[in-house]
Amino acid sequence: MNPITRDDEYYQALLEKNSKYEGLFYVGVRTTGVFCRPTCPARKPKFENCEFFGNAQQALLASYRPCQRCRPLSHPNQVSDIVRLLVEAVEQQPDKRWRMADFQALSVDESTARRQFKKRFGMTFVEYARARRMGLALKSIRSGQTVIDSQLSSGYESSSGFRDAFSRIMGAAPTQITEGAILRAAWIDTPLGPMMAIADEHRLYLLEFIDRRGLEREVERLRQRTRMAIIPGMTEPIQSIEQEIQAYFAGDLKRFQTPLALMGSPFQQSVWQLLMNIPPGETRSYLDLARALNRPTAFRAVAQANGANQLAIIIPCHRVINTSGELGGYGGGLTRKSWLLEHERAGQSG
Repeated sequence: MNPITRDDEYYQALLEKNSKYEGLFYVGVRTTGVFCRPTCPARKPKFENCEFFGNAQQALLASYRPCQRCRPLSHPNQVSDIVRLLVEAVEQQPDKRWRMADFQALSVDESTARRQFKKRFGMTFVEYARARRMGLALKSIRSGQTVIDSQLSSGYESSSGFRDAFSRIMGAAPTQITEGAILRAAWIDTPLGPMMAIADEHRLYLLEFIDRRGLEREVERLRQRTRMAIIPGMTEPIQSIEQEIQAYFAGDLKRFQTPLALMGSPFQQSVWQLLMNIPPGETRSYLDLARALNRPTAFRAVAQANGANQLAIIIPCHRVINTSGELGGYGGGLTRKSWLLEHERAGQSG
C-alpha cells in the first residue's frame, strides 16, 4: 500500500473543510481557474483537477484567481477593509498597473496598503498585483501567444517593465531570447505534485518538484551557466521525460532514456553516475558511494554532489540514505523520498 502523500492529505482536508489547515495551503482548481481556502463551501473538485500551493503568490503566478465564495485572501481571521477593497479592485481589472493616483481615488494610503499586505500575505500590494498580472501573462504564453501580445494583454505598456517582471519570475528577459539560445520550461503533473522540466531541443537540463526549496536559485544558476533564456514551452526532451515520468509512476519504467545535460564537475558527474547505477528498490549510504569511488573519506563531498543534482528521480538521489539506515535528507521532502522508495520496492517485488 502506498503511503499518503502531502497532496492526498490536503485533498482530504479540503473534502472535510478542515479549518486546522487554514493558512497551510491553497488549492487551485484547473476546471474553474480559481484558487480556494481549505474550508471553501463550493462543490469539491476531483483530485486530478486540484493543484496545491503553499502560499497565495504561487497560486497567482500559476494564473489562478481568488475564489469569490471563500475569498482566500480575506481569511482566516478576516483582514482589514483596505486589503479587502484592494483585492476586489485587482480582480475587477487584473491587468491594471497601479499608480499613486489609483490609491488616492480609493482613499487608500499607499504605504498603509504596502504594510498591511506584507504583514498578512508576506508580499506587498504591488507584488500581489504584479503576480496576478504575470500569472495571466504566463498563461497566455503557455497557450501560444507571442511575448508582445502577452505583454500588452497583461497590462504592461512598457516592454522594460514586462522584462523586469518576467525576469524576476522566469529568470530570463523576453528580449534576450534569440534563436538557438533558448531553454524551455514546462510543468509536469505527477502523483507527488507538479514538477518543472527545463530542456533545449536536444537534452533535459532540469527536473525538480516545483515546491522544492531553492528552485528559483537553481533556475537562475542554470540560466547563468548556459547563458540561455528560459521561457515557457515544450521540446522533444520534455515530451519524452513527461511520458517516462508517467510510466515510472505507473510502475512500467526502470531506467530513463531521455537525453540529459549533466552540468557538474567531473567528481559530481562520477557521483551521479553511481546514483543511476543503484537498482530501483535498493539504497546506498554516502559512505558506500565514497568507497565505490575509492575515496572513503570523501562522504561529505559525495553528499554535496548528491544535493547538487538537478534531475530528480532520473538521477535517484532519493536512493541514498544515512549509514544508520535513516532516510536522511531529500530536496523534495522526506514524505516524497519515503513514497518513492516504497514505490520502487513494490515494483521490484511485484
